[in-house]
Amino acid sequence: MSAGPTVNVKSLHAALDAAREQQDLSWRQLAKQLGVSASTISRMAQGLRPDVSAFVAMTTWLRMPAENFYIGVEETNNEPDLVASLSPHLRARSDLTEKDVSYLEDVIAAAAKRFKSEREEASG
Repeated sequence: MSAGPTVNVKSLHAALDAAREQQDLSWRQLAKQLGVSASTISRMAQGLRPDVSAFVAMTTWLRMPAENFYIGVEETNNEPDLVASLSPHLRARSDLTEKDVSYLEDVIAAAAKRFKSEREEASG
């Protein structure tokens, strides 16, 4: 029986950090905007998962689907998800529409999936 997906805390924290820097916010200012305590974000930096309401607030603030930050329990990749890391930067651009950003996210995700598949074939 699989435990199901869990939150990729490192990837979520990286996405928050990128968006925070893009908006020139301190961690405390970000926490206030999210409606969470600064210690919640601090604990995430140490790899601890946020509670459900904080997770929802974070993904909503990032304007990203929660699924972008799910990983299967069997995954052990410590690298933040590429799309999750890049999405805040893409969304911050004034020259891209929401449709443009969505398209770029899909293209990047497809490319990353292909690269992973090719690496697995080469090593397997």
